[in-house]
Amino acid sequence: MIRRIVPDIVHDQVLHTLRADERVLEAARRMKEWDTGAAIIVDDKGHLEGILSERDIARRVVACGLDPATTLIAEVMSRNPCTVAPNDTGFEALEIMRERHYRHLPVVDGGRVIGMLSVRDLYEIMKGDLEHNIRETEAFVFGDRYGA
Repeated sequence: MIRRIVPDIVHDQVLHTLRADERVLEAARRMKEWDTGAAIIVDDKGHLEGILSERDIARRVVACGLDPATTLIAEVMSRNPCTVAPNDTGFEALEIMRERHYRHLPVVDGGRVIGMLSVRDLYEIMKGDLEHNIRETEAFVFGDRYGA
């Protein structure tokens, strides 16, 4: 089980946001520049409106024959996505992602977006936690033979 809380995962993130009135082509270019699979879409006050993912671009723009140079983000973004709060655990975030088939989840605190979780982020945390649990179990079962 993932014991770390969401702020442990997103504390050093640079938040990349776009506006719904921007074009999809520009969004794709910026997502490439940021090396991210999804961008947070916010309104003028910085409140979450949705997210735009690579999957949204592939399925809702490219596969539908829309022109990314003229299509607005607002037309194809995922509106009102599920979010997690800072006090939620990575395990809770992973459950939401599994149930909803999401790869990214915005982290919202008091109506303000403070980060974005990805499946990759959660995988890294789970891997570290599992390795730690295995070392603790080996130390308990076998004593100091495994460097406990």
